Amino acid sequence: MPARIVKGDEVVVISGKDRGKQGKVLRVDPKSERVYVEGLNIIKRHTRPRPGSMEPGGVIEREASIHLSNVALRDPKDKKPTRVKTIEEHGKRLRASARTGAKF
Repeated sequence: MPARIVKGDEVVVISGKDRGKQGKVLRVDPKSERVYVEGLNIIKRHTRPRPGSMEPGGVIEREASIHLSNVALRDPKDKKPTRVKTIEEHGKRLRASARTGAKF
């Protein structure tokens, strides 16, 4: 069964503080059902400088995870949020938009 949302997909946040914003999926954590979206759900982390690496200390902003139920795949045709359905074509399973039928 192909995953509904994978790394590199364009998604729309459908609930939460970033509702309505769009971004590209950086990574997916299927075990905890969470995704990391580029530029969304930004958090601030106070970190100490590490002498061995070149990481500076201070307040660092980075993306936090968003639950899969709070994001929807963006339809490639009309750029609106859509659900994903699985279709079978030439013996292979593909993901398709439930709105327009466009394949991902």
